Formats: sequence, C-alpha cells, structure tokens
Amino acid sequence: MQIGIIAGSGELPEIIARDARDRGYKVVTIALEDLASPALKDLSDHFHWINVGKIGSLIGALKDSGISEVIMAGKVPKSIIYKSKVVPDLRAIKLLFSLKDKSDDSILNAFSKELAGEGITVVNTAVFSPNLLTPSGVLTVKGPSSEEWQDIEFGWRIAKAVGDLDIGQTVVVKGKAVMAVEAIEGTDDAIRRGGKWAGDGAVVVKVSKPQQGMRLDVPVVGPSTLQAMIEVKARVLAIEAERSIIIRRDNLIEEAEDSGISIVGMSQQKAQ
Repeated sequence: MQIGIIAGSGELPEIIARDARDRGYKVVTIALEDLASPALKDLSDHFHWINVGKIGSLIGALKDSGISEVIMAGKVPKSIIYKSKVVPDLRAIKLLFSLKDKSDDSILNAFSKELAGEGITVVNTAVFSPNLLTPSGVLTVKGPSSEEWQDIEFGWRIAKAVGDLDIGQTVVVKGKAVMAVEAIEGTDDAIRRGGKWAGDGAVVVKVSKPQQGMRLDVPVVGPSTLQAMIEVKARVLAIEAERSIIIRRDNLIEEAEDSGISIVGMSQQKAQ
C-alpha cells in the first residue's frame, strides 16, 4: 500500500506522512520548492523536490512511483503566482490558460482533473488523521460571551457568503461589523489586518466554503493562526466543526487559554 503527498508549507504534510506510515503505507512525497519542509524527507519512502509550476514533472514522479491516490496538504499561497516563485512548464501554462478565472476553486479543481486524467485520485485530506478534525462545541474552558456568540453567528453568515464567492474562508468581526475578509493574503495576515481595525476583542471565524469537500483547500488553523490572534488581542476563534483541521490541538487550546482566547468548533445547526 502506498500514498502520494503533494506537500506545501506548514506541519500538516509531516503529520499526515507520519500517520500514513504508522498505518503501514509507503509514502511518496512531492515537496513543493520554497514551501515544503525538508523534514519530510525522513518521513518518506520516496521524496522529490519539484517547483510548484512543473505539473508535468510532478505527475511524472507520481506515475513513476505507481501512485494512484494522493493527498494535497499544506499551504500553497496563491500569491506565489504573482511573486515569480512559479516557473511554469508547458502543461501548467495550458492549464492556467484554460481557467475561467484564477480563483482557488478554479485552480485546484483544474489541477485535480489533470491528475484524474492520469489515473491519480485526490483523496480526503484527513483520511489518515481523523483526529485532526475540529470537534463540535466550546474547546477551551472559557467560552465566548453572549456578545461574542452574536459575533460568531454574524461572522459565520458572512464567511459562508464570502466562501460561496470563492474569495476566502475567514472573516474578522467585532460588534456585528466586518473588520476584514480574507483574500489573497491568507488567514494570518487577514487576522492582523482586521485586528488593527477592531482593537481588542476581535472574533475570528473560519469556515469551509459551501461548495467545498474534504479533498482540496480544507480550512486549517494552527500555532501561526493563534499567534496572529495574540498579536492583535483577538478573543475568539470559531472554526467549522468536522470540516476543518486543527494542528497541535491540545497545545493550541492550552496556549489559547493562557492568552484569554476562546476556541469554538461551530456547526451549521448552531449557526442557524
């Protein structure tokens, strides 16, 4: 048994590689240059550094290793396209020119179809690590205040609407007013931007897009998310239960409690 991992930045690819090997799988890692951690090499049976724009080389490496199923894990910021980090090959150029737009869904779905055309299926990100999924309910000892609950419910509706437009997954709110909407900069910088306007006490809401499955661009929070919240003195992190991932959950909850931050696993039912 073997699994391919297309690895971006962050700890998620390492966690998945470790969990897959613990389950007896051989791991073939495609480490995206300037993004993935070198530590993945020691967790992989086969390891390849490939530029994010070299789709032909990426697919070739997976096929040469006999991979039919792959997990996409870790951050691949879309801003990399605009910062000359990508050196596209002919296959990538054709894919980009075929897109109706350069939204996250358009890019990721087109890439997924490219893989599928070669007999490679993108599978659920948490298939080997179900313990990463966000549970429902208040995860910290201290829960949100009544006013913060109102902001969570308000922010949920806004975040779902923004996600439906494929703009981002995160909003920062306070007093039922939107302080920031995540765009190309990513969650952490959106938190910092919104926190500057909100002052103390911002509420951060991160959700899956209404059209989103668990294979592509699954919402993830981790230590860097919490650090951004601490920097701007935000007070609540609400993330969609069962459809998002928390990295280092126990440590994150402990640090959040020490910093006076509440964490909530929010469900659709509660939001309504």
